[in-house]
Amino acid sequence: MRTVVITEPPVILPTADAKAHLAIDASDTHDDGKIAACVEAATAHIDGPAGCLGRSLGKQTLELRRCGFPTWIDLQYGPVLAVISVKYDDPDGAEQTLDPSLYSAYGSIVARAPGTFWPALRTGPENVRVQYEAGYEDGKVPTPILQAIKLMVGDFYRFTESAAVGSIGKVPMSATVEALLSPYRVWCI
Repeated sequence: MRTVVITEPPVILPTADAKAHLAIDASDTHDDGKIAACVEAATAHIDGPAGCLGRSLGKQTLELRRCGFPTWIDLQYGPVLAVISVKYDDPDGAEQTLDPSLYSAYGSIVARAPGTFWPALRTGPENVRVQYEAGYEDGKVPTPILQAIKLMVGDFYRFTESAAVGSIGKVPMSATVEALLSPYRVWCI
């Protein structure tokens, strides 16, 4: 089972806002590319299926690919805004779209509609695919998350070399960034 990004999210922290946080004059465009790259790196570190928060920030289209229909399907990396489609491979291997009347979406859960059954499937991996929109609506990303991104951008911008020893594969974050993000982290059990 894996979740992939189909449609990338928009930039949630405009360069102008990052520059204001860095106390850089808005008319100074010399480092705009570097600042935009810092914003992209900080956001990617915490957003979506590859991010450390376990949730989507900017509105994006995701696809859960799994083997078979369980009793219910848990869509990760919410907040889930809408289920776009449920597709599956029938026993002959042809892709089919499940009629929306055969399932119901309850927040991040997709379940069979009462009195219905999941269809027969082709044997194999990723024979069920659920596309859905996830993330916060435009401008609704919680302020603590935006502030954490700004702090990370500040670190990336000011410190161009990593100084952490023994942190291979992990981006070191300040205690303040961790504290800001902690209430929004989705923990898997």
